[in-house]
Amino acid sequence: MATTAASVAEICAGAKRASRELARLDTTTKNNAIGAMADALEARVDEILEANARDMEAGREADLDASLLDRLLLTPERVAGIARDARRIVALPDPVGEVISGGRMYNGLDMRQVRVPLGVVAVVYEARPNVTIDCSALCLKSGNAIVLRGSSTALHSNTVLASIASEAVSAAGLPAGAVSLVAGGDRDELRQIATQEGVVDLIIPRGGEGLKNALKEHAKVPVIYAASGNCHVYVDESADLDDAVAITLNAKVQRPSVCNAAETLVVHSAIAPSFLPRALSELRESGVELRVDSRARSLAGDLAGSLNDATEEDWATEYHALILAVKVVDSADEAIEHVNRYTSGHSDAVVTQSTEVAQAFTGGVDTACVYVNASTRFTDGGEFGMGAEIGNSTQKLHARGPIGLRELCTYKYVVEGSGQVRE
Repeated sequence: MATTAASVAEICAGAKRASRELARLDTTTKNNAIGAMADALEARVDEILEANARDMEAGREADLDASLLDRLLLTPERVAGIARDARRIVALPDPVGEVISGGRMYNGLDMRQVRVPLGVVAVVYEARPNVTIDCSALCLKSGNAIVLRGSSTALHSNTVLASIASEAVSAAGLPAGAVSLVAGGDRDELRQIATQEGVVDLIIPRGGEGLKNALKEHAKVPVIYAASGNCHVYVDESADLDDAVAITLNAKVQRPSVCNAAETLVVHSAIAPSFLPRALSELRESGVELRVDSRARSLAGDLAGSLNDATEEDWATEYHALILAVKVVDSADEAIEHVNRYTSGHSDAVVTQSTEVAQAFTGGVDTACVYVNASTRFTDGGEFGMGAEIGNSTQKLHARGPIGLRELCTYKYVVEGSGQVRE
């Protein structure tokens, strides 16, 4: 496996060579390689957990916050889940070679728009060692070589996981350089990857604003930003109270450290007197710190004294923690306006029994994933049937939402003739 014993340029060049061979590989060979990678994860789980324990110890000594430690942690169950996701990717249709459109043109030429790999995909990410395998499996299935650059917080975990992946797929017949890790920890590595014009075809960052800003400063190759998640749940006046409470609790509490967790609860004033006392009480019992506007506080009853005042900054904050901002509005239109002002464009939900409100929300909220009567926590490549995801894009070009196999492809036009020349 390539590491920073070679230069970043050499690693990327090796990935480029591998990408040309990967683009021509048959589905069975790719599937066998990913399956071998999943088998190797399970066979070497003790080695993986030992490496992760070193990262966790270093993280605690560095006073990493609870959300980062949660994303960093690997357990036997999480490793098994990573292997399971890899096998789900094996079971998915191969996007490479898929005909998107085509037909015979007026001049007798037969034209097909065919899906093809991007080439070399670089993924730069923080804390999450599962990304090492998820992204490798997705890239290999879609015919791409991958260059991985994790953070120093997960150095030992990523090194072991990337080594396992690289060794397994090489033994299964994939070319050297198909999976490479840049692991030196030097911040300048990011700049070097970002300037590999003509070699790296796409960079996908998964991390905080500092990582994204560093890429924006240096990137000369295309970037899809796997963006932050300032997600909302809007409880409409027509909402079913039981559904509204359950969805709010799940969106905030089930795993607060992830980007599809809700950060703001918006409630219609007509339902607030019956909904908020119950919802706020259950949220507090679950350990959630509540930051509320004055109208929400006035309906909180005995809880009012334990609540904090929401500020302008709270509406715009992705907490990654058991903290929730709460706002009361007088209409669905006001809710949509608030969501559009503060959303990061990741995932937003409405709880309503009104078809009109559901349509207004889904049509009016400018976000990658919009939900009606369901938790924002479903925004995930695995939940969307993609096996896993390489990130969640809030951009509109060239991919939006969870980035799976098809999103890791571009297309070309294949045109076949019988001697035609243009006059």
